[in-house]
Amino acid sequence: MDHLLDIAIQAALDAGKEILEVYGKADFGVEIKADASPLTLADQNSHLAIMKHLVKTDVPVLSEEGKSIDFNERKNWTWLWIVDPLDGTKEFIKRNGEFTVNIALVNGQDPVAGIIYVPVTNQLYVGVAGQGAYLITIPNDQKISWAELKSKGSALPIKEDRAFTGVGSRSHMSPETETYFKALEEKHGKVEIISKGSSLKLCMVAEGKADVYPRFAPTMEWDTAAGHAIATAAGFRVLKHTEEGPLKYNKQDLLNPWFIVKE
Repeated sequence: MDHLLDIAIQAALDAGKEILEVYGKADFGVEIKADASPLTLADQNSHLAIMKHLVKTDVPVLSEEGKSIDFNERKNWTWLWIVDPLDGTKEFIKRNGEFTVNIALVNGQDPVAGIIYVPVTNQLYVGVAGQGAYLITIPNDQKISWAELKSKGSALPIKEDRAFTGVGSRSHMSPETETYFKALEEKHGKVEIISKGSSLKLCMVAEGKADVYPRFAPTMEWDTAAGHAIATAAGFRVLKHTEEGPLKYNKQDLLNPWFIVKE
C-alpha cells in the first residue's frame, strides 16, 4: 500500500505542475465536450502526467479523460484507481484557484485511499483507511512519501472554535441545497456557509473547517472518490442523501446519487 501511495502522490504533484504551466498562459485551449462541460489543455496534460506514474502499479485506471471503459471489463476489477486529472475545470477557467487533482484507490466498491492536490496553494491532502488523513503544503517540484507526510503533515480534522458551518458548491448551488441549509439554521441558529469549487468541499469537512457538505446536484465518481476516502479517513461519513449507506464506486452508471458529508 505505501508503495502505491508514494506513486500516486508523485503523480498528483507532477499533474499539478502541468496544470500550472497551462494556468499561466493566456489561452487554455478550451473545448466543449459532448456533455457540454469544458475541457482544457490542462485536463489533458494532467491526465498524461498521472497515467505515466499509475501505469507502473499494474492497477487499472478509471479516469474522467479515459472513462469509456465498458462495465463488462470494469466489473471484474478488484482494485482500481479513480482519477480526475483536473477537478473544477470551470473554476480553472475562472482563474479563482479552486481546482484540484484527485486520485483515489478503490477496493471493490469502496475508496480506501485518496490524494487531493491543490496546485495554486500547494496543499496536499491524503487519507488512508485505518491510517488517518493528513494535510501538508508542498510545492509540486518537491517529492514526499506517504511515511514522510504522516510525520510532517497536520492530522485531520483540525479542531476549530467556530459557528456551525456548511459548505456548498460555488458553481452548482441547487434549490434543494438552499432548502437544506435553511433547515440547518432552524436547528443550529445561524449557519455559516462556505462556497467552494471542486473537491475542496469534501476537504473542508475533512479538515475541520466545515461540519456538513450536502450535494443535491449531479456529480460523477471521479469528482468524489478521493475526497470520500480522505473524509472517511478523517472520521466523517459520505452518505447517500437517503441515509441508505455510503457512496459506492465502479458502478455500471458512474453518476453518483445525491449525498451528504457529515460526522
